[in-house]
Amino acid sequence: MRLTSFTDFGLRMLMRMASAPDRAFSSAELAAEFDLSRHHLAKIMQRLSQAGLIDTRRGGGGGAILARPPSEIRLGDVIRHLESGQALVVCFGTDAGECSLDGRCRLKARLKAAERAFLDDLDRSTLADIALDQRPPIADVATLHNRP
Repeated sequence: MRLTSFTDFGLRMLMRMASAPDRAFSSAELAAEFDLSRHHLAKIMQRLSQAGLIDTRRGGGGGAILARPPSEIRLGDVIRHLESGQALVVCFGTDAGECSLDGRCRLKARLKAAERAFLDDLDRSTLADIALDQRPPIADVATLHNRP
């Protein structure tokens, strides 16, 4: 299985947000941390918001915050939402086209079962299981680097 970069960055954002689940993260802050354009980040945030995984607020003190505790967010569900519309193989897609093996292919059922097993396995873990360590405040980081 290979996840899209869209999903990869979505997972990274959620892992970061899970490190401080009560804190709102600005899009500028997350874009800088992941070296990602704010436009691309906004698309990911929109999908996460539509899935009910994050809440977003505009204005001063706004930003993105987890909509539920990290322990209630299953990784398989996150990937299902972020990868929706991305077929594992072309013949799984809605615009599969003509397959010369249609009706004779025995691989399709095995791939569907493998994809299901992959996501089911990820459902055994939550965002809390993969949350990043909370970063020390910036002043503490400077102190750590200036130690003899």
